[in-house]
Amino acid sequence: MGKKSFMQGAVILGAAGIIIKIMGAFFRIPLGNLIGAEGMGYYQTAYPIYVLFLTLAVSGTPIAISKMVSESMAVGNYYEAHKVFRVSFILLFSIGLISSAICFFGADILVTGMGNVGAKYAMMAIAPALLFLPMAAAYRGYFQGMQDMKPTAKSQIVEQFFRVIMGLTLAYILVKYGKEYAAAGASFGATAGAVACIITIAIIYKGKKKSYSGNIENTRDQITESTKVILRRLLSIAVPVTIGAAIMPIMNTIDVTIVMRRLQSTGWSLEQANAMYGQLTGMAAPLINLPQVLTMAVAMSLVPAISSAFKKKDMEFLSYNAQLGMRTSIIIGLPCTFGLMILAEPIMILLYPMQRESAIAAAPCLFIMAIGVIFLSTFQTMTGVLQGIGKQILPVRNLFIGAVAKVVISFILIGIPGINVKGAAVGTVAAYLIATILNYLSIRKHVDIKFDFKITLLKPVYAGLVMAATTFLLFKLTVPYLGNNLATLITVLVAGIVYFIMLFATKSITTEEVLSLPKGEKIMKVVRKFKKTKNN
Repeated sequence: MGKKSFMQGAVILGAAGIIIKIMGAFFRIPLGNLIGAEGMGYYQTAYPIYVLFLTLAVSGTPIAISKMVSESMAVGNYYEAHKVFRVSFILLFSIGLISSAICFFGADILVTGMGNVGAKYAMMAIAPALLFLPMAAAYRGYFQGMQDMKPTAKSQIVEQFFRVIMGLTLAYILVKYGKEYAAAGASFGATAGAVACIITIAIIYKGKKKSYSGNIENTRDQITESTKVILRRLLSIAVPVTIGAAIMPIMNTIDVTIVMRRLQSTGWSLEQANAMYGQLTGMAAPLINLPQVLTMAVAMSLVPAISSAFKKKDMEFLSYNAQLGMRTSIIIGLPCTFGLMILAEPIMILLYPMQRESAIAAAPCLFIMAIGVIFLSTFQTMTGVLQGIGKQILPVRNLFIGAVAKVVISFILIGIPGINVKGAAVGTVAAYLIATILNYLSIRKHVDIKFDFKITLLKPVYAGLVMAATTFLLFKLTVPYLGNNLATLITVLVAGIVYFIMLFATKSITTEEVLSLPKGEKIMKVVRKFKKTKNN
């Protein structure tokens, strides 16, 4: 497994993430129109509970599995790597069985406690997905440990496809019987997707197992850790990662109370406070989450590569991967930060034409939160490095410190009338900035990585600044003639092309790195043609 594997895996997972996001948008919008506010109320009562159980089951285990599998394979112990998979599969099957049973048989109790009894059937319909997806997570972790991201990407796309098709179809068929049944049909889409997912990845596993079953048998006599030790190690890695994944959602829940109460305490009415909170979380925040799809793919692909190098004490390869991961996250995060800052208001107006006043009001929040994109991107990548070297508790601690700072800063700034809800946006940026700095210090303390700031930071920043200047000037020149929406779309397209060209002009990306990507040779052919045209 060479240097090629890390970048290929990141691209594959990133592309799959984008496809899934697009399919998700094609699910939510028609569903809302089909089942209305009442039906969405039932659906949204069941779905967060499902997400909570799923997060607890699978947010940390695939990372733990991939890390342990990559470590075993680094020393040639294929039998132990497969044993890690078997143990984790049984563990996740047990967790899935319990959580699925709670949601199915306890649906009445859960929805009654949440004050929405009409969501009972939606809860029962989505419960079986909690049995199948944890098992799929075991397969994904195993393949990721071998730095093979294609099975994960394929199974995720299949899962989302069946979720969208089955969910919308059943909602359409059942809506005539009542909104609660339509919501149950939409919820069952997740179960259909989970079944399709586990079947897909199991078939892939069966096909691929033939190619490495010989290695497994040949290393059967090697010394392997006991099932008890493997289980303990799995949990020691997965539990901190899971806690880390839950910190920001928990803090965001607390944020609701802080924002609403602080705004009202400074003179805003309940309706005004609710509208301002909606502008922050419902209109601005989703745009900030989009780049995470790509940077999370980088982090996930980085863990097994770092783990393997660390296990073999190949510090040169470890340093190479860490720096490449950091540079990749910066290259992804910078244009998003600059672009969202410069075009904050035009983008909001483009996306919410029917809510122009609210869109304009939400633009300052988007401007502020855009600054946090670059910090979130680098934080996720450095988290992958720390998880790879077995320091998975440190990112959890660092993010918790950042989250506490967010609460304090938000509380103080929201109480200032002139800042109001924008204080929560500042608090979010501060949280990621603090967590990023602490992650960087943790890496410097535990691993001797000397980051080349010229190629890792300065060159991408220069490329990003040229793109930013192009964005600002082009929009100002075109908006009087083309109008906001068309000028925004053209500006984004041209700015993307300029940034891509500048990455090569500044040598922020090397030829070898491009060739290591899927379809890398085709990309280089385009680049070479452009260079020839430019020289002529």
